[in-house]
Amino acid sequence: MTMRPLTVIGFDADDTLWQNEQYYKLTESHFRELLAEFAEGEHVSERLLEAERRNLAYYGFGIKGFTLSMIETALEVTEGKAPAEVVSKILAIGRELLSHPVECLPHAREALEALCGQYFLVLITKGDLFDQERKLAQSGLGDYFDAVEIVSDKSATTYRRIFGKHGEGPERAMMIGNSLKSDVVPAIAAGAWGVFVPHELTWVLEHVDKPAEAPRFREIATLGELKPLIDEICSEGL
Repeated sequence: MTMRPLTVIGFDADDTLWQNEQYYKLTESHFRELLAEFAEGEHVSERLLEAERRNLAYYGFGIKGFTLSMIETALEVTEGKAPAEVVSKILAIGRELLSHPVECLPHAREALEALCGQYFLVLITKGDLFDQERKLAQSGLGDYFDAVEIVSDKSATTYRRIFGKHGEGPERAMMIGNSLKSDVVPAIAAGAWGVFVPHELTWVLEHVDKPAEAPRFREIATLGELKPLIDEICSEGL
């Protein structure tokens, strides 16, 4: 009996299955407006990005950390003189992020429908626990997944653990996502396939070079191309 080359397929959530970064960009725009009398918009964005990078080790990924970074940035650019009203408004726009609508990306549902029942599907996402659970529930995609893993970060170790827990290890697994840094490169390093589905608004801190020479790296324009790609891999026994 021939072993199937793929048994487990992992999917990223934000900006792979549904829109996410566009809401952060809108919030950042509001944040720049709040601080317009204190600093130029571009300077505010630069300082905010520095704060986000600095705070990842403390707050992790997600809306709560982003909100705290906005407050920290406001205090920095105003030299500690940010009015209480500004801080209050920052907290308000942070809360708005936690209630934004869930807009599934093109072909997301169709891709999951085509694979459901044929492979063990795992949602592998990072960020705020409550927010990720909310978005999954509102997306209507939850029933397609056999397991959900909400993690603090994504590394090769993360993928070895998850694909070992839900299958026969990373060698017979695939990870699909819009982030080369989080979804593709570490999955390939773990021994899995890594499928890159670009999104035009991928967060700058998720940018790294494509592992173009890696035998298990693939890139598709949309999730509509995923099922044919998987069929090709399985038919060739790669």
